[in-house]
Amino acid sequence: MNTSHLDRFTLKHYTRLMFSFFGCLAVLSIFQYTTLYFKGVVDTIFGTSFLIALVHHLGFTALVGIVLTFPFNFWENFRPRYGFVLTIVVLMLILIIEALLIAYFITTLVPLGSDLLGYSFADLKMTISNSGGQSFYVVLAVVAITGLFFGFYKVTSKFYHRISKMYPFTIILFSLFVATLFTDGKPINQNKTQYLAINLYQSTTEDNSYVADVEYPLIKRPEMPDVLGSYFNLKEDKPNIVFIMVEGLGRDFVGEGAEYGGFTPFLDSLTTQSLYWENCLSTTGRTFGVLPGLFGSLPFGKSGFMELDEYPNKLTLFSILKNNGYNTSYYQGTNSSFDNIDRFLRSEDLDFVLDKSGFGSKYELQAKDAAGSSWGYPDKELFKKSMSLPRDPTQPRMEVYMTISTHEPFIPPTPEYYEKKLEKFISQGDFTGQKRKVIEKNDGVFASLLYTDDALKWVFEAYKKQPNYENTIFVVTGDHRLIPIPQRNALSRFHVPLIIYSPLLKTTRKMSSVSSHFDVAPTLLAMLTNAYKLKMPKKVAWMGGTLDTQEAFRSVKDIPLMRNKNELKEFISGTKIYTDGNVMEFDKNMDLSSTLAGSAKLEKKLDNFKAMNQYVTTNDKIIPDSLAIFTQRSEKFEETDMVWINSVFNGQNFDRAFFTARDLAFEKDYDRALLLCRYIMSEAPSHIDTKVLTGRIYAWMGEREKSIQILNDCVKMNPNYIDSYSALFDVYFWAGKDKEAMELIDRVEQNSSNANEVADKIKRAKREYAKLGNTASIQESKTVKQGTKVAATDQ
Repeated sequence: MNTSHLDRFTLKHYTRLMFSFFGCLAVLSIFQYTTLYFKGVVDTIFGTSFLIALVHHLGFTALVGIVLTFPFNFWENFRPRYGFVLTIVVLMLILIIEALLIAYFITTLVPLGSDLLGYSFADLKMTISNSGGQSFYVVLAVVAITGLFFGFYKVTSKFYHRISKMYPFTIILFSLFVATLFTDGKPINQNKTQYLAINLYQSTTEDNSYVADVEYPLIKRPEMPDVLGSYFNLKEDKPNIVFIMVEGLGRDFVGEGAEYGGFTPFLDSLTTQSLYWENCLSTTGRTFGVLPGLFGSLPFGKSGFMELDEYPNKLTLFSILKNNGYNTSYYQGTNSSFDNIDRFLRSEDLDFVLDKSGFGSKYELQAKDAAGSSWGYPDKELFKKSMSLPRDPTQPRMEVYMTISTHEPFIPPTPEYYEKKLEKFISQGDFTGQKRKVIEKNDGVFASLLYTDDALKWVFEAYKKQPNYENTIFVVTGDHRLIPIPQRNALSRFHVPLIIYSPLLKTTRKMSSVSSHFDVAPTLLAMLTNAYKLKMPKKVAWMGGTLDTQEAFRSVKDIPLMRNKNELKEFISGTKIYTDGNVMEFDKNMDLSSTLAGSAKLEKKLDNFKAMNQYVTTNDKIIPDSLAIFTQRSEKFEETDMVWINSVFNGQNFDRAFFTARDLAFEKDYDRALLLCRYIMSEAPSHIDTKVLTGRIYAWMGEREKSIQILNDCVKMNPNYIDSYSALFDVYFWAGKDKEAMELIDRVEQNSSNANEVADKIKRAKREYAKLGNTASIQESKTVKQGTKVAATDQ
């Protein structure tokens, strides 16, 4: 674009920039609708919704045009060409943001709104990358948008030449913007940048002031009716409790009458052998809220309970059962640092946590996605690992699983097998029209459902061989509904099955009444307390009550729902739901009626809840210290220490903070290195590199026994991570613990796929051991090594 002959850019050029901007937004909409069409989410590309999207883009263009008019005019009068360049830069930035937001939307089917405040950049990057996104495509998109923008600018020169005055054009822009305010928009056809900006503004300016009538408004007495006990033949010993939270398991995929039924035959069968709530609601629309809601009946906080900077005192099923003699454990195949799961579990003092880092070399990761990364270990590998671990038959257990295979990028193991199985299901099922199209366009999703159902069948069979299976209660539910599959309404995302199965059951029952995850922990505790006289706090603080066991449909509860982090926009009261400013009624099929009048009452309930929610979570007013089983132990740092920590660490990138701590340790500034390590571990307890570095520092300081203890914990925490073994070999050598070093050889060769990386340290350990006259023992060790199993590593 040759503009060297111009002294000053005029309204003609400014208007052409606006046309170019709108043209790029239109192309981005075409990209969005085309992608959703081929995913089977929408029926057509250029339909009414697309036209509405263009109208909203037109209004957004008008708004941007109005805002930028004045800086453009000012700078062109003050210094020619500056206003023109400034406008181009701003418009390009907005287009890139819009492109990224559309990429997020077609991945999650939910626009990024005020929940942006609840996610880190790493969280957002992981969400998109695990859906098959690549940074290469982002660069390509930026180049394409830039080319489009200047292409449109060039084209407009051929037909636009009439407008010559600035302020009449401003009036036109303002009129266009006002006109679009009266066009009803949905998330799919709204301008994503405008939607984000409005939501951020509303979230940061809403009044959540709360006038407390009592200091602890959630406190209540623990006496609740035992609604489950009559269904069980409970034994003298306390039962084991096993929770399986299935990623994306919405009611639309499970049980009789499911919209996309037939892809979970094992779970479908299990619903007929269990206590089954077909109208249960998850309390959040993403995984971030399932642990606090299901196990603690806890409020949300601003962006989800686990996102709180400091956890208030709380009671959960974990802490209460552990206080009553239960062994508590948690299993998942992904990184437990995501969504701060590790922080939350540490605050509950669990006995054992397994995540992606703790599997070892015997288990196979989920296939890599298009970005070359693996989300973690698939569901059957998770269950196999769990079943390999020892269990004490004399102690009751509470075990919790979080599955991942029904999560983006939806790549089940042996995909060819499940693709053929899916084809058979489709051919034999009653799938026609739009439903069949959705299934075929999302074959990876439904193949993953088939895989996870097989994995669940496998683990239930495996549990029959575990100690005290006959005295075990299983709870199966979804964390939320699968996101990529089109939803019928605003309630679908929260609609999940709740299945309670046990060999102890006397009878089965299907409940159509509405309950939520908030009700599960209080209900189980009511039964266990009634049967076994549990040690319970004098008062509790539950968001929910007991599960409604009415067989016929009814809805009598008040249930707040958090759609995304930082987005509290739904509230259920009876059979009415308040969502995005509208009130609708739902029926026994959880279908919504048309909008009802009189939203003020429900909006007031939601506002009151928001205020209370903010008050109790930010002021530590859920329960007082006197009722807490595990008071929240947070690392205490002196003010001077925090000033220094903040000067070297921005609080976001813990890997970068680790490198800072490592550099300090190399410079022998051990005190400050340990201080920074302590801070990292207080915020990210599963950061294995920091823990290994801590062990090394203590060894360098001469505190070798403490170092050995820390490094052994690292090996136990992550049996596949070679750095833990490398450090431990060094400390054993310095401490003269040759026998322990020889035992470590078996552990590293059995559990780590990277044992060759410490081959020199293995040779050194054998050499030192041989010096003591133990050559025969080394040979014997080689002979029996293949049959050796080190249980400590797998615990």
